[in-house]
Parts: sequence; structure tokens; C-alpha cells
Amino acid sequence: MQVNVTGHHVDLTDALRDYVGEKLERLERHYDNITNVQVTLSIEKERQQAACTLHAAGKDLHADASDVDMYAAIDALADKLDRQLVKHKEKAQARAQGAGAR
Repeated sequence: MQVNVTGHHVDLTDALRDYVGEKLERLERHYDNITNVQVTLSIEKERQQAACTLHAAGKDLHADASDVDMYAAIDALADKLDRQLVKHKEKAQARAQGAGAR
């Protein structure tokens, strides 16, 4: 999985990059066909925002989260992506088992 982290009005420190990588590694537990992840961290006034586009086999997933703390926004982003990825995997497995053919 290739992770690209960019910042908009944010100084990207090694700690932020490591934290994003650590949180996104958790997603590989559920689905191992993730090819590319693009994360954008930005600050608008007092709102810290994290947005992500994840390219997985068969689907592109997008999520964004905002909070007053950047680390909390990254946590919320990882949780949203986790839920979306589990749902995508369950749908793909159901299709493969023939549940969609009626």
C-alpha cells in the first residue's frame, strides 16, 4: 500500500506522517487489495481537516473528517475508512457467493 500525505496550510512533520501511516496500516487487516492512498491534511481557520481517497480493488473510497485537533481528525478519518472498507469487502464476498443473483 502506497500512502501519499500532502498538507494544505500545514507543516507536515514526521510525527504527523508516521501517525497517518500507523492509522492506515490498520485498514490492511480487513482488506489487503489496497493499492494507493492519498491523504490531504489542511487547516481552515480553527478547523483541522483530514481527507482521504483510497484506491482498492474494485472501488475508490473517499472520506473526510474535521476536528479542533489534527490527530483527532485523523482518528475519525481512519474510523470512517475502516467502516467503508468492511462494508465493501462484505458486499464483494456476498456477490462472489451468489447472494446478488436472484
